[in-house]
Amino acid sequence: MVEPVHVVWSPAMLGYDFGVHHPMAPLRLELTMDLARDLGLLDAPGVSLVEVEPASHEVLCTAHDGDYVTAVQAASRDGVTDPSRGLGTLDDPVFPGMHEAAARVVAGSVEAAAAVWAGRAVHAVNVSGGMHHAMRGHASGFCIYNDVVASIRRLLADGAHRVAYVDLDAHHGDGVEQAFWDDPRVLTVSIHESGYSLFPGTGHAADVGGPQARGRAVNVPLPAGTGDTAWLRAAEAVVLPVVRAFAPDVIVSQHGCDAHGMDPLTNLAVSVDAQRESIRRVHDLAHEICDGRWVALGGGGYAVVQVVPRVWAHLIAIAAHVPVGVDTLVPAAWRDRVEALLDTDAPEVMGDRGRALPPRPWADGYDPADDVDRVILAARQAAFPWFDLDPLYD
Repeated sequence: MVEPVHVVWSPAMLGYDFGVHHPMAPLRLELTMDLARDLGLLDAPGVSLVEVEPASHEVLCTAHDGDYVTAVQAASRDGVTDPSRGLGTLDDPVFPGMHEAAARVVAGSVEAAAAVWAGRAVHAVNVSGGMHHAMRGHASGFCIYNDVVASIRRLLADGAHRVAYVDLDAHHGDGVEQAFWDDPRVLTVSIHESGYSLFPGTGHAADVGGPQARGRAVNVPLPAGTGDTAWLRAAEAVVLPVVRAFAPDVIVSQHGCDAHGMDPLTNLAVSVDAQRESIRRVHDLAHEICDGRWVALGGGGYAVVQVVPRVWAHLIAIAAHVPVGVDTLVPAAWRDRVEALLDTDAPEVMGDRGRALPPRPWADGYDPADDVDRVILAARQAAFPWFDLDPLYD
């Protein structure tokens, strides 16, 4: 039996555009979907493309204050800046149609969540989503509205008792964590570059949630320079055990691909191969513990040609149950279009030539001289006792 998979997409998603010199280039979405199409992923059995209209005021207010939404509308319509709300800053400049564009992203993620919970899709993907920095009353870090929060709130409203949110972006998922800081129904797990070297400066291992939700926030702040094997070791040693222990009804994951070594805004060194492996593990975890219910979102990623299209094409492929090998050739037609459009070399294969080595299992021992092992242990010591898990041993 072919399982239905929803992929949220229409060219209208390209309207989220801060301008030609901004890192959040809508071209990254266009190139991703073009690559997915050329690989045949959008025609795979069970895959449906889903278009959405901008989310309503009511839906937006599940994640944001009403007066903030009104301020975004004024900025969008009249160009009114409001730096106190993060509107009109270098990170979040105002542009015409901003409200509609950002609200459409929210609608895409909310529809993805609704489809998965209702059983209309086993998995749903919105690569334009993952705007995890937006706060209840202000924009932050290229994020106007927080589609992640709105999608999780939709799941809870529809009847989910427990939702696990897994954030693999190089930046801490601060907006989502803050929204559910004291909500025991939601587990937020974020693997990210340490806030001591990267925006937003939060997400420390000792941050474990509010008084009613101890252990429901889990943070793994990795040192700059962390590469494939250590990054995957952190995921295996922290993410998988706590999500299994939490036993969610559904997994929502954010797959920002700015942890890659080529990303211009971050300091990690995680290959396409390793990011593909992390996607596979989240997918398999969803099938293992919550009947496959999985909402997968995009996020950061600013190596527009070399990284984002490949990682998110892998995301779509794995969600569609037609995984693409890392040695698969990138379709020549896509490469030709990219090189003609941008006058730059396009990647030749769908991986980084096999740089992702299997991580050493935590059960093999902790190395106190290893920077990443110390972070992993700190995260386990902070969070694991709340799940009756042993921080030192598996």
